[in-house]
Amino acid sequence: MQNSVVKTLQVGFVQQSCTADTAANFAKTIAQIRIAAGQGAKLVVLQELHRGLYFCQQEIAAHFDLAETIPGPSTQALGTLAQELDIVIVASVFEKRAVGLHHNTAVVIERDGSVAGKYRKMHIPDDPGYYEKFYFTPGDLGFQPIQTSVGKLGILVCWDQWFPEAARLMAMAGAELLIYPTAIGWSPNEAADEKVRQRDAWITVQRAHAIANGLPVISVNRVGHEPDPAGGAGLNFWGSSFVAGPQGEFLLCASVDQEETAVVAIDLLRSEQVRRMWPYLRDRRIDHYSDLVKIYRD
Repeated sequence: MQNSVVKTLQVGFVQQSCTADTAANFAKTIAQIRIAAGQGAKLVVLQELHRGLYFCQQEIAAHFDLAETIPGPSTQALGTLAQELDIVIVASVFEKRAVGLHHNTAVVIERDGSVAGKYRKMHIPDDPGYYEKFYFTPGDLGFQPIQTSVGKLGILVCWDQWFPEAARLMAMAGAELLIYPTAIGWSPNEAADEKVRQRDAWITVQRAHAIANGLPVISVNRVGHEPDPAGGAGLNFWGSSFVAGPQGEFLLCASVDQEETAVVAIDLLRSEQVRRMWPYLRDRRIDHYSDLVKIYRD
């Protein structure tokens, strides 16, 4: 099937909780992918680092044992599944590229089971509870969409979702969808009003990427409490996975605290209709944007 004939795409996502049992987590993921495919999904998106706990709450060298190569066990298992179900899968892998060199990598599995491409997370956070710079080398593949049988996918990962430059560059390179595998939550110690502000900001910034680029957005987050290995409060992942259309309109929203597998139809022709009305790419003033390559204008 050629991408040019795809007008409506059935998209599924898997929002799940995780434990330290990576085999059980992966088995649950595969079962949910089957459910999404059974509901008609031709593209299924998984959350960030879906095989296990979000291990970046602390800097622990033994966690590097969780990393795997691409291709490797996860991509091989998902490739077999994708071929069986005739679907495209967006997965997330703690990639071991070489000894001492690791990435947070989204990998796209094509319908024939092959690896269509991968994206290595470009923006790496280093905040309390999110010590990712200890584990992940920043990506070196740039902001390049991945061509698949269901469309040209602009894959970005979690912290990337806060940066409008990343979404714009994917759109400029021809992405037809923006996809964000995610692992984000709040501390149980946060005040209730602060929790609301954080979650609302996360949703709003991604809807803005949809609007500013005239593209659908798929954002898939994990859910549930995960303990801090050092005995701290841990993290409550706020779920809220969603799909938005090219004007930021919600097409599908998941709950804050429940595991969910859901499927929704995306009209891929709407992006062109929206861009004709709101031609942001036409009106960009690139002759005055040179300062964007600076960290800050002093």
